[in-house]
Amino acid sequence: MALSARDQLKYWGIATLIIAVTLWYLGDVLLPFLIGGAVAYFLDPVADRLQRLGFSRSLATATITLVALLIFVILMLLVVPLLIQQTGQLINTAPQLFDNLQTFLAERFPNLLDEGGVVRETLISLGNVIRDKGGELLNTAISSAASLINIALLFVIVPVVSVYLLLDWDRMVARVDDLLPRDHAPTVRKIAGEIDNTLASFIRGMGTVCLILGTYYAIALMLVGLQFGLVVGFIAGLITFIPYVGALVGGTLAIGLGLFQFWGDWLSLGMVAAIFVLGQVIEGNVLTPKLVGNSVGLHPVWLIFSLSVFGTLFGFVGMLIAVPVAAACGVVARFAVAQYKDSRLYRGGTDGLARSAADVRD
Repeated sequence: MALSARDQLKYWGIATLIIAVTLWYLGDVLLPFLIGGAVAYFLDPVADRLQRLGFSRSLATATITLVALLIFVILMLLVVPLLIQQTGQLINTAPQLFDNLQTFLAERFPNLLDEGGVVRETLISLGNVIRDKGGELLNTAISSAASLINIALLFVIVPVVSVYLLLDWDRMVARVDDLLPRDHAPTVRKIAGEIDNTLASFIRGMGTVCLILGTYYAIALMLVGLQFGLVVGFIAGLITFIPYVGALVGGTLAIGLGLFQFWGDWLSLGMVAAIFVLGQVIEGNVLTPKLVGNSVGLHPVWLIFSLSVFGTLFGFVGMLIAVPVAAACGVVARFAVAQYKDSRLYRGGTDGLARSAADVRD
């Protein structure tokens, strides 16, 4: 005999509570495994395509691993040191930039910096905070990341977990499918398929868009000659998954830095602005329609809310699972709405419809 809805809700509620408690207490331990699982999920379509070309699963996994290792070595040798160097320089230069901003405003807009004015006090306060706390904040972030994430374990465990999960991905999916409750297996498969489509469109598609745009912004800004172009491009690409925010934040930062570096060179400033305008045109008309699609079902506000809630509750691990959970909740919510609209609670019975029609005639 099938379980009642109340018993099913109880068991699924207990399972959800166990998962939440596990994340709460073991979040830092689970981090390398979650990242490894995310990498395997991201690369599974590549392995499937190689299999369709005649590769065995083992050979496809080995090929992907070698290519990923080559890309990683190139990044570690060429990009990462420069990124760290520019980030440190930007933090060290920030106080001087604020001093230059005050000088610039004092020369051209003296009324804004009257003694005791809001703008003057705000700039002085920001400058003091950056001057006093900038280096300390960077050191704290680095030391915290080292203590919480354990960089050495990440570099060792994540690749190993990714390779093993990628190798066994299809078998794991089949095993999970075999464990589904038989009464609800078709419904669970349908919902899981929709969640997978949403995640595939968003994570794989949007991740590729972020990578392409971040690379484009960084290279283009460096070619123009912007001093911290790599950092600005990295930041803009990283938050591109929120529509318009990546270009807005990156463009504001790039133009702000360009004002100090290129003041009077309006051609260079115009090129900096044109880079972000062109990036938005490419994203909106080519990258997002082709790689993400128009019906992902993850609203930017819902994404920001999920990232905030899960980040607050579970830290960095919570931010990693926020997007999959947001996608799952969105799919389940749409399924629940469809079920509600197909129920008698929404549609009413024949007698109720007849009475409503009689009331309208009266």
